[in-house]
Amino acid sequence: MSEAYDTALLDLDGVVYAGGQAVAHAVESLTAARERGMHLAYVTNNAARTPQAVADQLTGFGLPTAAEDVITSAQAVARLIAEQVPSGARVLAIGGEGLRVALRERGLEPVGSADDDPAAVVQGYDPELDWGQLAEAAYAVQRGVPWFASNTDLTIPKERGIAPGNGALVEVVRIAAGGAPQVAGKPQPPMHRETVLRTGAERPLVIGDRLDTDIEGAWNGGVDSLLVLTGVTTPAELLAAPPRHRPTYVDADLRGVLAPQPEVTADGDGFRCGGWRATASGAGAGDTLDLDGAGAPLDGLRALCAAAWTAAGEGGCAADAGKALRRIGM
Repeated sequence: MSEAYDTALLDLDGVVYAGGQAVAHAVESLTAARERGMHLAYVTNNAARTPQAVADQLTGFGLPTAAEDVITSAQAVARLIAEQVPSGARVLAIGGEGLRVALRERGLEPVGSADDDPAAVVQGYDPELDWGQLAEAAYAVQRGVPWFASNTDLTIPKERGIAPGNGALVEVVRIAAGGAPQVAGKPQPPMHRETVLRTGAERPLVIGDRLDTDIEGAWNGGVDSLLVLTGVTTPAELLAAPPRHRPTYVDADLRGVLAPQPEVTADGDGFRCGGWRATASGAGAGDTLDLDGAGAPLDGLRALCAAAWTAAGEGGCAADAGKALRRIGM
């Protein structure tokens, strides 16, 4: 697969690392992809840290990375704000150092209070965020200050499990102040634009673990995508995905970037991949997905995806996939 695309646009949380630990097989797989000539760019909705801090962490894992190889939602939202407010304007920044650095790069002045006469208020993920900062954002939004968010991911993978993401904190402000922010991060177009501008990718492959950000972002940008199952998405969620959440490829982890995906072919009223054959019975009405055969579990999942998505058409598949997934241990 690495030969077919010039640039891998990689999500970080749940794909390359989870919290402070590298995901299994990530480092060796990406090292091999780079040796084959693939440019690695890291595209994250996490706005807390600067690109240099992210690059240093990746380098520490054994993936030598420069700051310019990291694209963050903080950069995307800073550009979006700069296009709508005067140069040098004050921006109430509710988030981490990565957000403040990105604003300064666009000639904007981060401030910390709704009483600082901000021209905009922006929220970005910060694990150290406190109630007082959320209250300042709510006060500014109530006063009619234009509201922006780096991203609206409701959750974020951590070493101990799934934790609340920036989207959960955006909801806190919305509940208090009403309205809705302009959002820059995946899956919104500003993030794709920022990524293309910074990487110059011509044949990109988006690689992520989330259907509603990574995969939908690729769909919005009209580019191919690879879903890895090392983060938040479950096989059952994948089978139920509507068109905008359906990846081009699926694999267990980043080893999938090194090899061609096995072919999925139509076979009568079903679909075959490897030694498996999947069929859908009344999937749109909520019947069942069936699987026969034997072989690699991922081939069974790929066959099930083809059957479920074909039966569902433009909707999400409502079929019961429990028995079929148990057959392949998923």
